[in-house]
Amino acid sequence: MIDKQKLKIHLLERCVVQLSTRRAAVDNILANVAISLKEETKSSAGDKHETGRAMLQLERENAGKQLAEIEKLEAILQRISSDISPDPVHLGSVVMTSQANYFISIPVGEIKTEAGVFYAIGIGSPIGQLLLGKREGDEVRFRESVLNITNIY
Repeated sequence: MIDKQKLKIHLLERCVVQLSTRRAAVDNILANVAISLKEETKSSAGDKHETGRAMLQLERENAGKQLAEIEKLEAILQRISSDISPDPVHLGSVVMTSQANYFISIPVGEIKTEAGVFYAIGIGSPIGQLLLGKREGDEVRFRESVLNITNIY
C-alpha cells in the first residue's frame, strides 16, 4: 500500500529541488553577465565594444525573464499543501489514471518514485486543464487516449 502522504511530500520536494537547480543556473548566468559587463572595456574598435555590451545586456534580459518565471513557479509551489485532499482534482492533487500518474503542480516533467512514474504538470497544461475538477471514476479524453481516473489524493 502506498503511503499517500509520503508520496505527495516526495513529489513536492522533487519539484522544489528541480526549481532550485534552475534558479541556481540562472543566478550563475546573471552573476557572470554582471562580471563581464564590469570587465568590458572600451576598445579601439568601438562598434565591437558596443556589440559585446549589447549581447551581454540581451543575455541579462533573457536570464531576468527566466528568473521571473521561476519566481512565479515558486509562488505556485508554496500554495501546495502536503496534506491529502481527495477529489475533485485541484492544484496539489496526485492523480492516478489508467494511462499515467500526474502531480498537478508545476511543469517539471517525469519524477520516478517507488510508487511508479509521475508527471509533474502545471494546471495550465492541456492535460492539467482536462483533469482539473474531475473526480475518481471520471474519464478524460486526451489526444487519442481515454484516461480513467482511478485515484486522487
